Amino acid sequence: MASETILVANRGEIACRIMRTIRALGLRSVAVHSEADADAPHVALADEAICIGPAPVTQSYLNISAILDAAQASGAQAIHPGYGFLSENAGFARAVSEAGLTFIGPSPRAIETMGDKAAAKRAMIEAGVPCLPGYQGKDQSDATLLAEAERIGLPLMVKAAAGGGGRGMRLVAHAAELPDALARARAEAQSTFGDDALILERAVQDARHVEIQVFADSHGTALHLGERDCSVQRRHQKVIEEAPCPVLTPELRAAMGRAAVQAARTVDYLGAGTVEFLLDADGSYYFLEMNTRLQVEHPVTEMITGLDLVALQIAVAKGAPLRLAQEDINLDGHAIEVRIYAEDPAKDFLPATGRIAAFDPAMGEGIRVDAGIATNQAVSPHYDPLLAKVIAHGPTREVARQRLLSALEQTVLLGVTTNAAHLADILAQPAFVAGRATTGFIAGTYGTGIPADHADSAEQAAAAALIVEARAQQARTESTLPDDSLMGFASDGGQAVPLDLELGGSGHTVFALAQGPGCWQISGPGWRHEVKLLATPPRARMQIDGRRRKFSFALDDDGGLYLQSGSRAFHIRHRRSWAEASEAGAAGSVTAPMPGLVISVDVQQGQPVEKGQVLAVLEAMKMQHQLRAGTSGIVSQVDVRTGQQVEAGTLIAIIEETETTA
Repeated sequence: MASETILVANRGEIACRIMRTIRALGLRSVAVHSEADADAPHVALADEAICIGPAPVTQSYLNISAILDAAQASGAQAIHPGYGFLSENAGFARAVSEAGLTFIGPSPRAIETMGDKAAAKRAMIEAGVPCLPGYQGKDQSDATLLAEAERIGLPLMVKAAAGGGGRGMRLVAHAAELPDALARARAEAQSTFGDDALILERAVQDARHVEIQVFADSHGTALHLGERDCSVQRRHQKVIEEAPCPVLTPELRAAMGRAAVQAARTVDYLGAGTVEFLLDADGSYYFLEMNTRLQVEHPVTEMITGLDLVALQIAVAKGAPLRLAQEDINLDGHAIEVRIYAEDPAKDFLPATGRIAAFDPAMGEGIRVDAGIATNQAVSPHYDPLLAKVIAHGPTREVARQRLLSALEQTVLLGVTTNAAHLADILAQPAFVAGRATTGFIAGTYGTGIPADHADSAEQAAAAALIVEARAQQARTESTLPDDSLMGFASDGGQAVPLDLELGGSGHTVFALAQGPGCWQISGPGWRHEVKLLATPPRARMQIDGRRRKFSFALDDDGGLYLQSGSRAFHIRHRRSWAEASEAGAAGSVTAPMPGLVISVDVQQGQPVEKGQVLAVLEAMKMQHQLRAGTSGIVSQVDVRTGQQVEAGTLIAIIEETETTA
C-alpha cells in the first residue's frame, strides 16, 4: 500500500488518537464529520476534513457511500475505521477493498466470522478453544430458546449474536425473567446492530473479564501482546481497564495467549484484534468473543509494551512484516485506564448533554489523556457519551493507581455532568486497591445507588467568591475610577452583597462582603469563611480561613458557575423562583431527561400504574432508557408516540395520584 493519505472513518477521541500517529509517521490524514461535528477537535487536527452528512449516524458516520466518496475526493489510499461505527462491518471492509483502497483491519471473512457470536463460538469449539456451554444455533424461535435455556441452566446470559459493547445483553437469574429478557435483547440488538439474532451462554458470575491483545501480519506471524483486565464493568460495559491482570501467573498468561493466537489463526487474522475470555476463580478460562478492531482500552497495552498499535496496524496493512517474535514482547510496569463519560451516576448514569465550559487535561510523569473534546464544544445526544480516557503508567500497580487518582483531580472538565468522581471512588475502594475486583464488583459495591455529591460550606464559599469577584472585575473594566483599589470602598466597611444560589435543586442566600482586592468574607446558613483568591480560570488557588486549596472553575452564561473540587464537580446556579421550581418538580409529571427517540410507549390514558413502572423507552446516545413513574396513580395524559423525536424537557406523561393508590 503506497499510502500517503489515510482517511479516518470515525470521530472523537479515537479519531484524534489515530491522526496523531498518522502525523508522526509523516503521512497525511483526512477527517470525515457530520454537520454537528463541524467544529470538533478531530476536524481541526486533520490535514483535510469533509462533511459526510447530517448529525444522525445513519446519515453520516454509518453512510458507507458518503465515506467512500470522501476518500475518493481527498485522494486517500487507505481507510482506518477506529472502533465502533463501521469498524466491524464486513460490508464496509469489502466495499473499501472493491473501491481500490486499503482497509486498515482484518479481512471481511474474519470480521464476519468473529462478528457473529454464534459463528465465532462454533469456530472456536472446532478449533479447540475453551468455550462456555450454550446455544448458538440458527433456530431463533422463542420455543427453542426457552428449551435451550432450560438445558443450559440458570443463571445464563442472553446476548445479541451481532453485538458488542454490552448492548443487546441480559443476565437472567430466574426463569420468569427469560421471556422479557429475550424480547428486550432482541429489540436492542435490532436497533443497534440491525440483526435480532441471539445466543445463550451459561453465566459465570464474579469471574474476571480478561482479554488478550493479538497481532498478525500477512507473512505468517501471529503473536499476543499480553492481557488486559476489564472486570470493572457496569451493565456489561467496561469502566476501568488495566494491564497486566493482577492475578495472572506467567503460566496462565502463556496458556491464554496461545488460545488467543489460535483463535486468530483460525480465521487467518490480519492486524490488531482482541480475544476476550472469562477467567474463573479456579483458573479456568472460556472464550467470549473476538473484537476485530482496535479496542477503546488499547492505551494500557501500549504503555506496558512501548508499542504504538496504530503504527503497527498501518504497517501490516501495507504488507510489512511485524518484525517481532513472541519472546520480544516484554511487559514493563502497570497501566490503568478510566473512561470519562458525560453521564450522571446519581441519576442511574443517565447520559448528559450540554456545552463544555472548560477542558484542560492533566499532565505529568506516566500520564496520558486521550480526548476528542475542547472548551466550548457541544456534547451532542447523537453520539456515544465517551468524552476522554485518562491513563496512568507506573513501575507498580499502586504507583499507577495513585497517579491516576491524581490525574483525575488535575483534569479540568466542566460544563457537563460526568462520572469522574465515581471513577475516583472506584479507584479508592478496598477491593480494587487489593486487585480483587471481578465482574460483580460494581453491582456489589454500588447496588443501592450512588448519592449525588454535595458541596461543603468551604466549596460553596469558594464558588460565591469567584462569582462576586468576576462581577467586580467586570465593574473594574467598565469603571472610570483612576485607582482600582477604590472599587467597593466605603467608610462604614461596605454592605454585604446577597447572592441567591441554587445547588443540587435546593437554594439559599449567601452574603459576600469585600475585604480588599480579591478578598471576601462569605456567609451562609450557619457558616462563614474568609476567602482570598490567588489565581484565574480555569484553575484557581485560594486561601480559605488561612488554608490553601485548589479549585477549577468556569462561569456559566446565567451568572452562575461550574466548580471542580478534586474530582468532584458542581454547578452553582442562580436560584429559580419557588413557584417555577415547584411546577418543574411536580411528582406526577414525567419528562424526557435528554433529547432522544421514543422507542416505545408502554401505557395509555386512563391506565393505573405503580411507582417505578415503565411508561416509555427513550433511545439516546446509543442506549435505551426506561422512563418510570415517580408515583402511583392513574395516567391522565400521554403526550408522545412511538417513533417521535423529542427534546429534553418534553412532557411524556402525567400521573394523577388517587386515594386508593397513594
